[in-house]
Amino acid sequence: MGFVLPTIEAYQVQHLPIVKAYADKIGVVEVINQLVPTEMGIDPGTIVLGMILDTLSGRSPLYRLEEFFAHQDTALLLGQAIAPDVFNDDTVGRVLERLYNVGTMKIFTACAVRADQAYGLDKQYVHFDTTSMSVYGDYLPPEGSPDQQAPAVPFTITHGYSKDKRPDLKQFVFSTLCVDRAVPLWGKPEDGNASDKTVNNTLLSTIATFLGQHGVAPGAYIYVADAALVTEDNLAALGDTLFITRLPATDNECGRLIAEAVAHNTWEAVGVLAHTKPTKHRPATAYKVSEGEVRLYGTTYRAVVVHSSAQDKRRQQRLARDIQTAASTLHTTVRTAAQQEYFCRADAAAAAAQLRAVPTPYHLLDVTVEERPVYGRGRPSAHTPRPVKALRYRLKTTIRPHTERISRMEEEAGCFVLLTNVPTAGDMAHSAREILTVYKEQHGTEQNYGFLKDPVIVNSLFLKKPERIEALGLVLLLALLLWRLMERQMRAHVERTGRPLTGWDKKPTERPTAFMMMTKCAGVLVCKVGPQRQLARPLSAVQQQYLVALGVSATCFTLPTG
Repeated sequence: MGFVLPTIEAYQVQHLPIVKAYADKIGVVEVINQLVPTEMGIDPGTIVLGMILDTLSGRSPLYRLEEFFAHQDTALLLGQAIAPDVFNDDTVGRVLERLYNVGTMKIFTACAVRADQAYGLDKQYVHFDTTSMSVYGDYLPPEGSPDQQAPAVPFTITHGYSKDKRPDLKQFVFSTLCVDRAVPLWGKPEDGNASDKTVNNTLLSTIATFLGQHGVAPGAYIYVADAALVTEDNLAALGDTLFITRLPATDNECGRLIAEAVAHNTWEAVGVLAHTKPTKHRPATAYKVSEGEVRLYGTTYRAVVVHSSAQDKRRQQRLARDIQTAASTLHTTVRTAAQQEYFCRADAAAAAAQLRAVPTPYHLLDVTVEERPVYGRGRPSAHTPRPVKALRYRLKTTIRPHTERISRMEEEAGCFVLLTNVPTAGDMAHSAREILTVYKEQHGTEQNYGFLKDPVIVNSLFLKKPERIEALGLVLLLALLLWRLMERQMRAHVERTGRPLTGWDKKPTERPTAFMMMTKCAGVLVCKVGPQRQLARPLSAVQQQYLVALGVSATCFTLPTG
C-alpha cells in the first residue's frame, strides 16, 4: 500500500486573523447569536462576521461573498469550517432581514457596550456628524393594496443635498456618534433629504438616555457637532447639555466677532496642534485664539475666534476674485472718466470729487485735475511763446491697492468662530485652547465617512430594500468599530511606551493607522497540512511589532478559535 501525502493548502490570510481576534474580544458573534433568533443551518453571528471580514479585506460586502470564502481558511477566520456556498445571496439576505427585525441599533449598542467594557473608551467628548450615501436605481416607494396603506419603511431613499457631488443619484443620509479616537457608538440611516439640523434635533432628545446605557451621567460629556447644530430649536433642545460647535459663517454675529478680534489684535497663541510632522508640501498649521461672547436667541454663549495660519483656501480664493473683479471694474470707470474733457475747472473738480466717492473696498484712488491748453492755429514763433487760446481740463487717476484693508480682510478670511457653553471654571472647565483641540477631533468622525464610502471598502450600495440597506449599515458600523478599535489600541501603545511603530517608507510614526497595519500584513501566508497550520515564512520584525501594539498573539494566524 503506497504512502499517501496529506493535503497541503495555502491561504493568504493577510490581516484578517487580527480582525477576527478583535471581533472575539468584543463578542460580535456571541452578541448577535443571543439577540437574533433563527432556525437556519448557519448562525447569523458567523454570517455577519464573514461579511465584516469581506468588508475589511478590500472587497464589497455581499458582492461575490461566496467566491471570497472559496479562497479562505474558514475554520481559522470564522471559528468553524464552513462550505463557501453557505454565503449565498439568499442566506445573506435572510440574515439581513432578521437583523433589521430585531433592531440594528439594539444589536450595535450591545456590541458597542462590550467594546467599551473591553477597552475602557473615553466618553467625555461625543462627536456627531452625517454624510450622504448614494445608491443606483429607482428605489420606488412600496405600494399597498387599494384598501390598505403602503407598508412603512425605515427611511426614504430619495434625492437630497449630495455630499458626494452626485445630485443625479438618489441617496440616504448616514449619521454617527463617535467617542475616543473616532470609535463609533451609534449610527443610523436617515431619509435622503433629511437635514443635518433636523437629525441633530432628533438625536438630542435621546442622547442622554443612550449615553446612560454606557454609564455616562448627564453633564459628564460634551456634545461636539458642526455648524448645523446652531438653530433656535437645537440650542433649546440642548438644554443644560454642554456642547462645542462652529458658528455658521453666514451668521452676522460671526462676521462681527471676527472683525472685532482682528481689530483688537489680542490673540492668545495656541501653536501647532497636529500630531504628524510637517512636510515641504504640507507645512504645520499654527493657531491663535481670541475669546468673546455672543447672544443668540436670548442666551449668551462663549465665542472663541480662531485664526489659522493655513487659512481657509476657499475664502482666500473668493477674496482674491473679489479684488480682481473690483480692480477690473474700477479701471473701466477710470478710463471712461479720463476721456471726458471739461471746459472749466469747477466742473472738473466736481467730477474729480464724484470719482473719489466711488465705493472702492479694496483700492485707493488719487484723482487730480490736469490743465490742457488749447493753442491757436499757425506755426509757432521761435522767439515768442505760443498764445493759449483756451484751457481744457481732464482727470488723472492713480489706483493703489488698499494694503492695510486687504491685509485685515485676508486675516479675517483665515478665521472661524467656535460656539460653546462649556464653563471656564469647575470640573468641566475648558480653556479656549482646549475647546479648539476638542473641536479639531471632529475630523476623525469625518474620516469615518471616508472609510464607509471608500470604494476599496464598499462599492455603491445595490440592495433594493431599505430594510436590507439598514442591516448592511449595521455590518459597516461593526467593521468600522473594529477598525477604529485596532487603530486606537496601536496609538495608545505608542503613547504608553513611547516607542513609535514603523510607518510609511520605513519611517517611524507615532500615529499608526489600521490601514498601515493592513499593508504590513499583506504578505502573511498560512500553510495548512491536514489539521495543522504554520506560517509559510516567519513574521517580520515589523509585523511582530504591530502585533505587540495590537495586543494580539501570533498564534491568531495558526490556531483557530471559536
